[in-house]
Amino acid sequence: MTETTPLDEAHAAMMADEADDAARLRFYERIADAELYMLLEAEPDADQVTPVLYEDSYVMVFDRASRLAAHVGDNAPFVALSGRAVAGMLQDQPLGMAINIGVAPSEILLPAGAVAWLRDTLAHAPGEVEADIDTLLPPKGLPEALITAIDAKLATATGMAAGAYLVGVQYKGGGTGHLLAFVGAIARAQDALVRAASEALTFSGIEAGAMDVGFFAPNDPIVEKLAKVGLRFDLPQGEGLQHTPRMPPGTDPAKPPILK
Repeated sequence: MTETTPLDEAHAAMMADEADDAARLRFYERIADAELYMLLEAEPDADQVTPVLYEDSYVMVFDRASRLAAHVGDNAPFVALSGRAVAGMLQDQPLGMAINIGVAPSEILLPAGAVAWLRDTLAHAPGEVEADIDTLLPPKGLPEALITAIDAKLATATGMAAGAYLVGVQYKGGGTGHLLAFVGAIARAQDALVRAASEALTFSGIEAGAMDVGFFAPNDPIVEKLAKVGLRFDLPQGEGLQHTPRMPPGTDPAKPPILK
């Protein structure tokens, strides 16, 4: 039986209604989060790669190694990167992405402009503010699309925090909203968790500012209150960032390979 991947599902939903902005955003989110296998002309040379180009305008990527092999018909050199890393690598390059060409229902050509939009969207950084919490409340009125997006994002955040709670919040001095509260987050994972929350908002089509993010130690007295009224998200546990091995050249998403 042929595997249906999350990218296939998101592509089908987008194509079913081209006027559905939310479905289109979810498709781009799946591209950003997916591990993509980029077809190369030769094995990587240190941190430099030479991708095979489709129609001289697109790098060729596949969301499964088996799909790359099916396209080529044999073993071929490739590099595996997240979609966000591929988008970053293509900065200042007039290249788009040819995704799953000829081997999957999700085949599509993303022109350079679409890749630039994705890159710019992912680069958006939320602002940082400080506020004192007055009252915690159960979350209310948030669309299901946002809850689903948060759950999907945090499902990939292995070992970054002990867990998270989504709550309604009233701040001292006025102001209300929602707070995604991470408990026991690793210090160097906090930026990644903030970005994940921000992207969940962006790709759900929700207005920025609809949700704040906070970090709390497991022994903080507020955690008991969070657990009483909040919607809980369990992050997968494991080695996570605490035992991250040294990565070979070209696999750090912050330092993507350089195109030759």
